[in-house]
Amino acid sequence: MQLKKKFITLYKKENTRLRVKDLPGFNIFINHLVSYPTPTILNYFWSFGSLAGLCLVIQITTGLFLSMHYTAHILYAFDSVEHIMRDVNYGWLIRYIHSNGSSMFFFIVYIHMARGLYYTSYAKPRVLVWNSGVVLFILLMAIAFTGYVLPWGQMSFWGATVITNLFTAIPYIGESITHLLWGGFSVDNPTLNRFYTFHFVLPFLLAALVIVHIALLHQVGSNNPLGVETEQDLTNFYPYYMYKDIFALTLFLNIFVFIVFFYPNLLGHPDNYIKANPLVTPAHIVPEWYFLPFYAMLRAIPNKLGGVLCMGASIGILFFISILYKPVYLGPRFKPLYMLAFWIFVWDVLWLGYLGGQSAVELNILHSQYFTAL
Repeated sequence: MQLKKKFITLYKKENTRLRVKDLPGFNIFINHLVSYPTPTILNYFWSFGSLAGLCLVIQITTGLFLSMHYTAHILYAFDSVEHIMRDVNYGWLIRYIHSNGSSMFFFIVYIHMARGLYYTSYAKPRVLVWNSGVVLFILLMAIAFTGYVLPWGQMSFWGATVITNLFTAIPYIGESITHLLWGGFSVDNPTLNRFYTFHFVLPFLLAALVIVHIALLHQVGSNNPLGVETEQDLTNFYPYYMYKDIFALTLFLNIFVFIVFFYPNLLGHPDNYIKANPLVTPAHIVPEWYFLPFYAMLRAIPNKLGGVLCMGASIGILFFISILYKPVYLGPRFKPLYMLAFWIFVWDVLWLGYLGGQSAVELNILHSQYFTAL
């Protein structure tokens, strides 16, 4: 009898092991999160990709909770946001996590892209990885813009008016595109409904493209700071890099929580706490901080179409970097002129961001023109 019980126990254990191994997707999990070959000399800048994934999960989760209480109507949108902040249990916390999460998302993505530029991650054989990342960045910008309109505050309304009017600069079809976005002849209730729909649906498309982005990356593998790639310098992703990512995640969450609880409105605009009024134009219309460099370039060029083309080209050029760049299989520390050019570029972007947040006086416009040309 005892031998029979032992046999049954052993059989169940062995059967359980077999079932776990045979689970669909188990081998994919092992290949991509455990035994994925990773260069041995990666630094913490390689952790920003996983941090961006965490930000996406936070934004989708909090966005779903907010959508339960939000009303996409120009008469009720602003009040529904205030209802979330004041009456819904922990609604203020969810809303602050979501609004600050978008800023943290862009902060992480900008560093992730800067790392890719600095270490030439756009060069062969990672051209598709880089280009898919640029597509993700454009989609993220669209999601952020549509989300900024939803609170229906003063800056939301006028920001939507200014940005959607840019499409009228496109010859022949510009006005038709603008009216299609508006759902009429001005920014009104149909516009808010459309932006809410886009803002709800596009993050799921973004999540699907992230999976494609990761699959493309794992097909060719990560590059490394030295730029010298050999099979002897590879190790499994687990445990070293998984713990390294967890450490970076812990630091990120500490900073994020500190901002949410102590400075929740640090990265927002006070005018957005005023209900949208089409008859009162704010003294200074500015987008969110992560759009300020593009806004500075837009204002730097007097011609409307020229400004739109310049702003679009600043993003579109990212698709052609891999074509323009002749790959040299060495990291940036072996190319001092490349490093100098990169840091001039970073300094230039930061100054454009500063100028984009300033008033459009002649001196600021002149400086914006200079840094746009640079």
